[in-house]
Amino acid sequence: MPRHQPATPAKQHIRPMPVGWWLKRTSYFLFMMRELTCVFVGGYALFLLMLVARIGEPDAFAALLEHPGSLVFHVLALPFVLYHTITWFNVTPKALVIYRGEEKVNPVIIAGANYVGWIVVSVALIWIAWIAIGSA
Repeated sequence: MPRHQPATPAKQHIRPMPVGWWLKRTSYFLFMMRELTCVFVGGYALFLLMLVARIGEPDAFAALLEHPGSLVFHVLALPFVLYHTITWFNVTPKALVIYRGEEKVNPVIIAGANYVGWIVVSVALIWIAWIAIGSA
């Protein structure tokens, strides 16, 4: 007979979690929607890779963009990607704390700079597309 008896494992308390736990609070729901947006961001990244693979074949490139599945995906992905972007810009001041001298820069300024940059880049891309379409 061994000198030391093995300890019996302690009972673990497993708290039952209902399937719809994230529907009980608005903050939980918004968090889960934020997590869901990564599926659409990743899906759009894959879509862009497929476009890059077809860049040398103008007909295949256009066919991929004009495919009904592509159009449906874009309509579905846009609100999710916009929500992802907005929530990311809003959390930036918490992840990136900037000091000017001894005091913190106002978080509204940090988030606002993201939005201003987003608008500037968007306007520049629209302008470039406008010029490209006009010269075609």
